[in-house]
Amino acid sequence: MKNGKFQVGIIGTGWIAESHAEAYNKMEDVEVVGLADWIEGKADRFKERYGLSLAKTYRSHQEMLDDDSLELDAVSVCTFNRQHADPTIYALKKGVNVLLEKPMCVTLEEGIAMMKAEKESGKILSIGFQPRFDPSMKLMKEIVRSGELGEIYYIQTGGGRRRGIPGSTFIEDKTAGLGALADIGCYSLDMCLDAIGYPKPLTVSGFKSDYIGTNPKQYNEANRFSVDDFAAAFIRLEGGVILDFRIAWAMNVDTPGDTIILGKEGGLRIPSTDCWNGGFGDMKIYKTIAGQNVETVIPAPNAGFNDCFYLKCRKFLDAIKNGGKAPVPTSQIIYNQAILDGIVRSAELGREVEIEIPEI
Repeated sequence: MKNGKFQVGIIGTGWIAESHAEAYNKMEDVEVVGLADWIEGKADRFKERYGLSLAKTYRSHQEMLDDDSLELDAVSVCTFNRQHADPTIYALKKGVNVLLEKPMCVTLEEGIAMMKAEKESGKILSIGFQPRFDPSMKLMKEIVRSGELGEIYYIQTGGGRRRGIPGSTFIEDKTAGLGALADIGCYSLDMCLDAIGYPKPLTVSGFKSDYIGTNPKQYNEANRFSVDDFAAAFIRLEGGVILDFRIAWAMNVDTPGDTIILGKEGGLRIPSTDCWNGGFGDMKIYKTIAGQNVETVIPAPNAGFNDCFYLKCRKFLDAIKNGGKAPVPTSQIIYNQAILDGIVRSAELGREVEIEIPEI
């Protein structure tokens, strides 16, 4: 820290970086001193729009991270998916802590490479799953971990939109690599896996499609679309838990169903949303008490202060300051990434695949 303030850089100045800039601007102990984007003039326009007068602008992450005059403590990596790994690894090797936007990356191999760089550097690498800080998400996790449902054995989860393909760099393989799977599917997986302690995935039988995104009658940028708009999978987890998953940017129905968590003593229903990027409606617990079937409605919490993006950035910086651990650690999210990777491999092979994650 310089003069008691974190020196922070942002790599990639697209729309997701806006939330990072807004969060950092609210923090008195943060100075955004560097902005990097490969598109000429984009970082300069971003600097002006968010009043980041102290920030130098660069055309690459290497150029920014090689400028020792910045004395960077941390960077937010906000690039498109296929550019997550390179700047993250480069920053860690430079001794800079990293807050990496979700998804962690595109392939399992990239995730493993980032974890190795993290371990070698001794720095913090936290993954940007801000829904974890939403009151509804935290309450759901508390219910599951309380033991009220008993031992969990089956989870049905997913969500998505009848029509909601985002466009921009999200829809091309050369930039995104993955579509709905990575954009909103990783949120759905994280919600459930985090609630049950992130057990290791063992096998995946997956499916993915692009039927709507590539149809010019149904999507106006079909000529550019080259990722998935729908995906589903049957996943076996360590401990005998089954995860039945589906996610969509576009489908010919309004919802693929609520999230259902079944335990040996009770069940929990969580109303479906189009994204899982924040709050949801009332939950319901199902139990049998004294021979009677009982249903208990759990009202959605009164959110109060609910700037999850701010909390994501704040807790990351607090971990650096206090010598703590990553708020959303790679040791968990590598399992999330392994499932996404497994779904892709299974879909391409047309059969179930095993998931193997080496010790790092």
